[in-house]
Amino acid sequence: MQDEVLIIGGGVAGCAASIALGRRGRRIRLIEREATPRHKVCGEFLSGEALEDLYALGIDVVALGAVPIPYVRLAAAKPAVEAPLPFPAKSLTRKTLDTALIAEAISSGVRVERGRSVQSLTRTPAGMWQATLDDGAVFEAPTAFLATGKHDLRGYPRPKDPQRWVAFKMYYRLAPAQSADLAHASELMLYPGGYGGIQPVEGGIANLCWVVQQRYLAGVGHRWENLLAKMQQDCPHLAMRLSGAEPLLDKPIAVTHIPYGHIRRTTEDGLYCIGDQAAVIPSFTGDGISIALHTARCAVAAFLAGESAPLFQARLRSALLPQMRLAEFAADGLNNALARAVLPFCLRIWPGVMRVTARLTRVAAGHTTAVSHAVAD
Repeated sequence: MQDEVLIIGGGVAGCAASIALGRRGRRIRLIEREATPRHKVCGEFLSGEALEDLYALGIDVVALGAVPIPYVRLAAAKPAVEAPLPFPAKSLTRKTLDTALIAEAISSGVRVERGRSVQSLTRTPAGMWQATLDDGAVFEAPTAFLATGKHDLRGYPRPKDPQRWVAFKMYYRLAPAQSADLAHASELMLYPGGYGGIQPVEGGIANLCWVVQQRYLAGVGHRWENLLAKMQQDCPHLAMRLSGAEPLLDKPIAVTHIPYGHIRRTTEDGLYCIGDQAAVIPSFTGDGISIALHTARCAVAAFLAGESAPLFQARLRSALLPQMRLAEFAADGLNNALARAVLPFCLRIWPGVMRVTARLTRVAAGHTTAVSHAVAD
């Protein structure tokens, strides 16, 4: 039987879309280049909106070991400033989450091709989307969802990144005192040229993610260990957290050229772009997974309602634009030397501003609710 939809990319967005469509009895083929789920550069923060979406998809994050995150802390100077989050939140490694999502997709009747890379995606004269794989196999469907995350697909390159961001991710087993102090909080740490975040994840370990502009990386000889040492020098709070910590990876996972602030303007007929292919929000918001799930759900609703892909993409852009611009404005402030000096003082006077910022940089709840039942059935 011919596929109705090809979904290119088996990350959060691709899996979410495939599960929702599979449950509606649609013939879906999901193509994922990795043979098995792996660790990825991701803060692994699950906001309230993300938790609702995952629950609707049948993913029990508590059973998977997700850690509750009721607090956020900003560490630009001593002492760190803490505020309660205005929504429930948890943390879970992407490897664990992606494993559960792939399994749910398979149980929903989705035909999953793992360890197979799409080399090209083209439109045939008959109006079909044709995916050619690295082994020469060809799959066709009248509709395709592009969910390749931060990876390029021939003919569909990522937008330019003028800031030339580089992101790293490392797992640590913290010293007992530091682990206890970090428990149930997501910490944002500031330093020249970027920022980092650390939070507990399942298994009693901590996830440290950090981003930096490439010109600052050049200043430390393009070596991540030199950068990490410089970050600890500039941010004593991070040095305290990593004192006596055991790194759990041989070296950090890295990704380059992240187009923060990108929102896709348009697309081609029959090609719905979701996840990072639709929008890339600055990492400090912790809303990347939520946006991946949100864009997948909205694309599924648009497809089932017969809404064209170009119209869907334009409407999605309009809906996400205010949130994205606010996040960009806040990110620019975090990277400003004067702001880094003044911000801790301001937050100690009014720590609630962190709660306000966290709430305003979420996906608007009203926009997601309208299609929630359509994909949960």
